[in-house]
Amino acid sequence: MAVSTASPTSNLILRLRRFAQAFERPVFAIVLAMVAGGIVIMITAPGSPVDRFNEALAAYQALFSGAFGNAQNFSFTLTTMTPLILAGLSVAIAFRAGLFNIGAAGQLAMGAMTTGIIGLEASHWPGWLLIPTMLIGGTLAGAVWGGIVGVLKAWRGAHEVVTTIMLNWTAFYFTDFLINGPFAAAHATNQTNQLPPQGTLPHIADFYNSTLGTFLPKIDQPAQYLVDVGLFFALAALVVYWFIVSRTTFGYEIRVLGQNPKAARYAGIPIKRNIFAVMAIAGAFSGLAGALQLMGQFPFQLIANTFYLQPTGFDAIGVALLGRTTAIGVLLASLLFGGLRQGGTIMQLNANVPGDLAYIIQALVLFSIASEFLPAIQRALPKGLMSRRPPLVPAAIGATVTDLPAKDNASVEDGAKRAEMQKADAVEGGEAQSLPAGESSSSSSSRIEED
Repeated sequence: MAVSTASPTSNLILRLRRFAQAFERPVFAIVLAMVAGGIVIMITAPGSPVDRFNEALAAYQALFSGAFGNAQNFSFTLTTMTPLILAGLSVAIAFRAGLFNIGAAGQLAMGAMTTGIIGLEASHWPGWLLIPTMLIGGTLAGAVWGGIVGVLKAWRGAHEVVTTIMLNWTAFYFTDFLINGPFAAAHATNQTNQLPPQGTLPHIADFYNSTLGTFLPKIDQPAQYLVDVGLFFALAALVVYWFIVSRTTFGYEIRVLGQNPKAARYAGIPIKRNIFAVMAIAGAFSGLAGALQLMGQFPFQLIANTFYLQPTGFDAIGVALLGRTTAIGVLLASLLFGGLRQGGTIMQLNANVPGDLAYIIQALVLFSIASEFLPAIQRALPKGLMSRRPPLVPAAIGATVTDLPAKDNASVEDGAKRAEMQKADAVEGGEAQSLPAGESSSSSSSRIEED
């Protein structure tokens, strides 16, 4: 029998099913975190059980409204989301190669510091030259800082977790020294001068009003929408990441390296070179995040003692894990984490719930993913209830079973007879070879008859 090709409808359903299976763990982790966060609110809130339940609902309503309730709040969420996308890609591409990049925070700091130095020292340059130079400089600085980890890992065997943590603090203290020392503002402490106006990135609302808004309806009060054009660079970085991982030989090599280093070495994949390249690219993503954050958001200056307090570099680990190291996953996870950060402030003001609940939800999401709760539940359930493997029979949608012609059936029967004859000859030959040395088959058969 033969199975015909599946219909386009069945292919679409299979793709949707694979997509759902890819995101079932993150969605389950988010739901579990929300439920656990609601339980925390109900335990700590005063009043009757009904009042506590209403308090939890009000808190989540304020959280959602603060993150996505209106255009202004959504712009704040996108502002927080922009550096999270790039830092999340930094951690994700390292995960693909089996490396754990905890150094996104330090790489971001070095990228922002380099960008600021270029902007302050070349303040007389025109904007069309200064902005690309600042972006390239910040990206290269992050790549160098990440490449140091790659060199130590590939040629000295130093574990990347230790080196990235140490380089984080090195970057924090080094940038503080530069901000308080050579590049300190003349009449201020713990900060540099502001970047020149031609070295900053415009907000998307202002950019729209000055371009498309000349012949389309303008955006009223554009100053209240803080998201800048750096978001476009982050979205372009998602496409670049997807192309590198999914459509290049280098992406295939790092996937093999991450899944089975021994197989990669046996296949002739350059292990050391790829480790260095992966960490350099990871650092480049984080360095670009620092550059865009400095150039796109007020106060457009470097301030001491802020890089080690900024949570972006460490939230990137959660973004990469929740997004399953995929481009679309990192985008959605960044949106979630940005919404939690923005909505947590509104929740604290309107629902009288501590803003730390957002951090609790983030921690519970990561805890759920790391603990593999959903696979454990699937294994505990009956096999037929949540079966993920298709049956061996052709039960696919749109598949049909057809009988082969009679001539083909006869040829199949002849082939089966020939296979049985070859099998019998092989068995006889194996028995003859298994006799002891110096003993023939006839003597063996006579001895069996005597027994």
